[in-house]
Amino acid sequence: MKVGLLFDARNPDGWRRPWARHYARILELCEESDLRGADGVWFTEHHLFADGYLPQPLTLAAAAAARTRRVRVGTAILQPALRLPAQLAEEAALVDLISGGRLELGLGAGYRLPEYALFGADLNRRFRQTEANIREVRRLWSDGGITPGPIQDPVPLWGGFYGPRGARLAGQLGIGLLHISRPMFEHYRQGLAEGGHAPQTARVGDLLPIILADDPEAAWPRVAPYLAHQMNSYRQAAVEGTDVPPPPLIRSDELRNRDPDGPWGMLDILTPEDAAKRIIEITQGLPVTQLIFWASVAGMPDDLVVRNIELVSEALPPLLQAAHPAHPAHGREREAGPPLAAEGGGRG
Repeated sequence: MKVGLLFDARNPDGWRRPWARHYARILELCEESDLRGADGVWFTEHHLFADGYLPQPLTLAAAAAARTRRVRVGTAILQPALRLPAQLAEEAALVDLISGGRLELGLGAGYRLPEYALFGADLNRRFRQTEANIREVRRLWSDGGITPGPIQDPVPLWGGFYGPRGARLAGQLGIGLLHISRPMFEHYRQGLAEGGHAPQTARVGDLLPIILADDPEAAWPRVAPYLAHQMNSYRQAAVEGTDVPPPPLIRSDELRNRDPDGPWGMLDILTPEDAAKRIIEITQGLPVTQLIFWASVAGMPDDLVVRNIELVSEALPPLLQAAHPAHPAHGREREAGPPLAAEGGGRG
């Protein structure tokens, strides 16, 4: 299982940095993730968020590709239905070229009316359009329909789908499934069979709601305001543009009082040892190859971001490898880097 870090570039009003410095810091953290031994840096997509949620992941991926040497550069996820297939094919090919063949392209259907309206796309056709655009991007690459093409043949594709329809579609397309779920994996396997793909080609990954810390109890009250912002913005954005009333705001002190029988949700702050136990439990029996962790939650204090990146990149993989010695967490010898310093003046 490979480990990666996800950047969403949120920069909320309550603790906003100047935008140019904010993006410069993200690229510094990508470089450090590469140096530390992380397997991937990943970028995601939303539009019209007040906190500046990253709108164009391939643009930032290209910058990260130019600043790194070995780490995989991915999207988790990008919405193909908001783009012309030729545009997506060209932009993704350039990231693959700039990176020397390190692109992992995660794709999803999205769910927000305002985003689809912004690009003149039809939310009601999002699954059909997503499928059609993925197939067309593949055709353009394979037939030389755009130039230059990517280095990798094929570029690894992932489907970021959370329901049965999307899981089955990922299988039919023969791409990876970015969702760790045994019930959805059955739909994914069904899709693989329908698409004529061998069962052994199945591969699974996911964004895990985990932050690593040396002292989770001390980290929780510091992360809680940022997590409350993140969760409230997601909940409000999900109903924006619809007739559904906005849900009540979550308070910071409510975040740890989750129903133990409910979905594995919001966030867990864990030590590497506890995280490894959790991950081994939830991935048992699934062909999981990619684990993605938040690099930061909504611009949380910089020293916590730095330590999270260090622990994900350096401390967690040996623990996962020890549990599965026949399937190394990394395909190379890890190199320890110098201590990763927090940015001067980081918020605490």
